[in-house]
Amino acid sequence: MQWALLSGLTEAERDEVVALGRRRSFARNEVVCHLGDPADSFHLVERGRLGVKVALPSGDEAMINVLGPGGSFGELALVRADGHRTATIVALEEATTLAVPGSTFRMLCRRKPEFQAAVTEMLADRVDELSRLLLEGMYFTFDRRLQLCLTRLAAAYGSGAGTVSIPLTQSQLAAMTGGTRPTVNLALQKLSEQGIVRLTRGRIEITDLRRLQAKVRT
Repeated sequence: MQWALLSGLTEAERDEVVALGRRRSFARNEVVCHLGDPADSFHLVERGRLGVKVALPSGDEAMINVLGPGGSFGELALVRADGHRTATIVALEEATTLAVPGSTFRMLCRRKPEFQAAVTEMLADRVDELSRLLLEGMYFTFDRRLQLCLTRLAAAYGSGAGTVSIPLTQSQLAAMTGGTRPTVNLALQKLSEQGIVRLTRGRIEITDLRRLQAKVRT
């Protein structure tokens, strides 16, 4: 398994970090950590996909990202002064992670400039991602936001050509796009009538990814 966060380390150093990790398994919909929890580790995703949720002023939650194998989370909490989790992480399907102690993270930051650079780049990417989501929410129609969301999910769940099956509910898509379940359903029905998606219970199947990608480029 290749993790972007460890890309600057040698193979021996990566093996050493992985050996220090404690393997944890999560059932579908199980919470890995809650927003505000004290952090004592960061996680490397081995298997499955996990949703990143943040709290809204209304008290609701928005899912801002989906992490898959090769991803990681928990780094930001370890560099914060208060050391608390900045998001809730929930398993969207059966998932496995390696929980690496915070002491290992801090040691790598001190001794390995390449690791520190990878952490900085990853955190910068996440700021860019949040900025992009903010702009989409302010200036794009809901249909376009949903189409963009589906293309990103296709990249996360796809494995090449053909139909891409996304095992998320319409309520979960609503949490990712700032809509409601009825607005998501209406937008999906339009895409279904165009032959771009197929709706099944508990999942959305993208049957024509090229047309979907073409729509978001126009």
